[in-house]
Amino acid sequence: MRRKLLVRALLLSAIFLSLFVVWFKYRYGGPVVPFPDMTTAPPLLPSSRLEVVATLDEAPGNIAVSPDGRVFFNFHPEGRPELKVAELVNGRPQAFPNYEFQQKRGRGKPYFDCVFSLRIDRQNRLWTLDHGFHGLRQPRLMAFDLQSGALVHQFDFPSDIAGIGSYIQDMQIDPEGKKVYIADIGAMSQKPAIIVYDVEKKRARRLLERDGSVMDKPYLIDAKGKWMVLLGGMYYLHPAIDSIGLDRKGEWLYFGAMSSDSMNRVRTRDLNDESLSADALKDRVEHFGPKVQSDGITVDNDGNLYITDVEHGAISILGKNRQLATLLRDDRIRWPDGLSYGPDNYIYITDSDLPDIMLKSKSHIRKNAPYYIFRFKSDHAAAPGS
Repeated sequence: MRRKLLVRALLLSAIFLSLFVVWFKYRYGGPVVPFPDMTTAPPLLPSSRLEVVATLDEAPGNIAVSPDGRVFFNFHPEGRPELKVAELVNGRPQAFPNYEFQQKRGRGKPYFDCVFSLRIDRQNRLWTLDHGFHGLRQPRLMAFDLQSGALVHQFDFPSDIAGIGSYIQDMQIDPEGKKVYIADIGAMSQKPAIIVYDVEKKRARRLLERDGSVMDKPYLIDAKGKWMVLLGGMYYLHPAIDSIGLDRKGEWLYFGAMSSDSMNRVRTRDLNDESLSADALKDRVEHFGPKVQSDGITVDNDGNLYITDVEHGAISILGKNRQLATLLRDDRIRWPDGLSYGPDNYIYITDSDLPDIMLKSKSHIRKNAPYYIFRFKSDHAAAPGS
């Protein structure tokens, strides 16, 4: 009898596992197609403009550079780093604001868990966005005074805004420091959206959920010969809304799925108009122009968009004339991730080399070091910090 029960249990387990694999493959797998090559040659800038700012043992994620040239960045959470948020001091990472924040603390005390985005606003605050391990823990937004390092703002996202399966991973701060615009990829929930956070009211709203403008398309990412296919072919990485940028007047929010050929935009006044219905807001979204498979965005004072091209180790520019061109390309860049303007019109780039850290062992990550922060001098100006 026991043997029959064991056989039956094993059979049921095998059936359940098979059904789970089929479901997982259907939900997160193919079919996918290659992305069209949108690069242009030659690039508008020579690769000699690219400078190495830092050489790191682990992969950086995002970056924010202050007006006085202080460089802040996070180590990419997919690499499971011990040091989460750092300032570059004499070419080496130093814990910011201190080591205490880098690890779980006592009950009720905030700390860095899975920080994915950094921005510096015009009020001299460094903002950090933490997805709380896909919403399984506590997604959190914090701001630190750069002069003192003190925590000056904290918001813990409720589950109806960033719940289980969410993946809040990039943000932009408006010029007044009163609104934060956040991209939720929704990697596991498959419910991507834009989140608008009101700093003064400490209240968040979830908008454009699963709208076509934030959804991914079935494009497979080929990062310089490394196909982003994971878990034995069951998971094809083609993320939804990832790239998010704000014009320097704070009037237009630009956004698009990583795996999409469309850059979209919407007026921030429409995002902040709570009288607009969901359908009315969707109608306010505009297609702005073409784009590559992208991660980070920054915008200059003239309205040009700088977009990382994760497939070709390049930075593209989408001009205010809505024409896309390859701005800079270099074999040293493996996966251009975050962008930030710094002083003197320099644009800083974090290279996370995502194919070599996502679901990889620590030994594999160390083997593929070093990882880099780069910069290049732009021909157009913009305020530092994002």
